[in-house]
Amino acid sequence: MSGIYLSLIIIALTIYAIRVLPFLFIRKPIKSRFVKSFLYYVPYVTLAVMTFPAILHVTDNMAAGVAALVAGIIAAWFSRDLFITAITCCAAIFIVGLF
Repeated sequence: MSGIYLSLIIIALTIYAIRVLPFLFIRKPIKSRFVKSFLYYVPYVTLAVMTFPAILHVTDNMAAGVAALVAGIIAAWFSRDLFITAITCCAAIFIVGLF
């Protein structure tokens, strides 16, 4: 069997295990406030971890990435709208790129 097929099988089994194991081991509702709060924030942390490096390295100019990050944080804080935040980040990159 080729190395690529073996890698695909291992990846598929890993993804399947990650999705199935919680159903096998967690039968009762979760009552711990700590675990509930931890699970509540997992999607936000995952999105931040994937987005943060991408924002900084989106262009060759690191200053444009930092400007987009700061502008995005400010826009997200005040507007709480994803579309406005994305447009603000794009505008910051464009404006810094002009200089």
